[in-house]
Amino acid sequence: MGQNIIYMKQLKKTYTTGSVTFDALKGVDVRVDRGEFIAVVGPSGSGKSTLMNVMGCLDVPSSGVYKLEDRVVNTLTSNDLADIRNKKIGFVFQAFNLLPYATAAENVEVPLLFAHVNGKKRRVRVSELLARVGLADKANNKPTEMSGGEMQRVAIARALANEPDIILADEPTGNLDTKSGSAIVEMFKELWKSGKTIVIITHDMSIAHQAERIIRLKDGLIDTNGDLM
Repeated sequence: MGQNIIYMKQLKKTYTTGSVTFDALKGVDVRVDRGEFIAVVGPSGSGKSTLMNVMGCLDVPSSGVYKLEDRVVNTLTSNDLADIRNKKIGFVFQAFNLLPYATAAENVEVPLLFAHVNGKKRRVRVSELLARVGLADKANNKPTEMSGGEMQRVAIARALANEPDIILADEPTGNLDTKSGSAIVEMFKELWKSGKTIVIITHDMSIAHQAERIIRLKDGLIDTNGDLM
């Protein structure tokens, strides 16, 4: 096995609302090697999105250990976590999460602005990324002028802006027709072959089976009847 880029040991996440507590993750062990393509599956409420949020440093674990590369995430400041999100991890969401009044180019440019990349380099990088996802001719189009598949490709270009090591995708084909969804999965496979570490959350087993390995979640735990490691 290769080097762990993601290491989780007895990871728990508990949410508290008033006097009510909910254990979304109940002690999961997950290891992802650099350059792996992983699918995370499980029924609604199994903890998939919570796992993704913790993995992507959008949330922090309540207990247990999470190491991203060689950094223990539990101990990082909010600024450290923001820096990781911008530089180390690219996110792709089911709802695309594009700025509705911005063009495709402007949407892709956002992470570069946060990273303080200068104007000329930003423009070159945005052009390269849109060409990479086959949308060089859509740079000035707004989301309302694009199909779902095109919007998701813009989202992938944005996720790649700062050359992250890891791409996390939460139901990336959930709002797409079958043909567009297949094209997006092929794009993820190409990124994986180029050396990216890919983690996709999906309820679609036909997509999950295209990954190298499947992690199954059930009731906040790894389902040992599935593929554990």
